[in-house]
Amino acid sequence: MPDCLFCKIVERQLPSDVVYEDDDVLAFNDIHPQAPTHVLIIPKRHVATVNDVTDAATFSTLVVRAREIAAKRGIATSGYRVLFNCNPDGGQTVFHLHLHLLGGRPLRGLG
Repeated sequence: MPDCLFCKIVERQLPSDVVYEDDDVLAFNDIHPQAPTHVLIIPKRHVATVNDVTDAATFSTLVVRAREIAAKRGIATSGYRVLFNCNPDGGQTVFHLHLHLLGGRPLRGLG
């Protein structure tokens, strides 16, 4: 998508602080972190929202990468949060599927 912020990051048209990359996934530190660890994990192919995902492999790949990054960052044992936002009322502001990995401090709320 030509106007997609995250597609531009994947194509290296915009800078990012990459923490993980493979053929299908890119993960980078959020520029407005909400916790000491706040990594965005995205598929390299453009998918706008959770509603547009057509295969379970996309979700499982992002979640497995989140688990691996959490372990590498040393927050797996103490705990972390993984979060998808979907569409404006769900808090999504960039319309390229992304998983937030948050941790490094106690996270309250959301039961």
